[in-house]
Amino acid sequence: MTTDNPRAADAPSPGKRTVHCADALEWLAGQGVLTGCSLITSMPDLSEFPSFTLAEWKDWFVRTAGLVLSRCPDDGVTVFYQTDIKKDGTWVDKGYLVQKAAEQQGHALLWHKVVCRAPAGQVTFGRPAYSHLLCFSRGIRADLARSSADVLPQAGEVTWTRGMGVQACLAACRYVLANTPTRTIVDPFCGHGTVLAVANDLGLDAVGVELSNKRARKARALRMPLGDEAP
Repeated sequence: MTTDNPRAADAPSPGKRTVHCADALEWLAGQGVLTGCSLITSMPDLSEFPSFTLAEWKDWFVRTAGLVLSRCPDDGVTVFYQTDIKKDGTWVDKGYLVQKAAEQQGHALLWHKVVCRAPAGQVTFGRPAYSHLLCFSRGIRADLARSSADVLPQAGEVTWTRGMGVQACLAACRYVLANTPTRTIVDPFCGHGTVLAVANDLGLDAVGVELSNKRARKARALRMPLGDEAP
């Protein structure tokens, strides 16, 4: 069979996808180390826990990040996409909170990228103009000869306001492909499933967990018909 589309000829076969409608913490607690997997996720914000004080949410966040990290095999990586918040006139650095959890779990920081959510120099209110993209591993170490840009000029298209942008997903999934033997991506807080769709488009299998039935249905259906450009 021949094709007139060069990208289609070279593209990997789409990976398989499974989305569990479940509580992420309960699902993770029921798993051992996820052999053959790397994890890419964005954890819930303080705004999603109206009954929590800031201190209670910080404690939850660090413990949950530690649980996510604990399920990553030594030959895999865990990537977090997190946007800081401003609360009562103070700055809450989620990059620091994730790093705190990683140190407790014995995972090293391989790289830390800044993902621009708005053009450089633009003033934003409530949420900063950038997000953190942090990659950790217990067994893998960064190869400096294969370094990539520390700043992503744009996050890429998102399916909802708290979603992970397509360009950030691509950066994370491509790193997994190029630097680990793992070929399944797990997102325990998968939302609308952008991470899963990007992983599948690159030929990786994907497993998502989402508490909302509505978002879980979207996560099962989301596709990347334009390849690397948009969902």
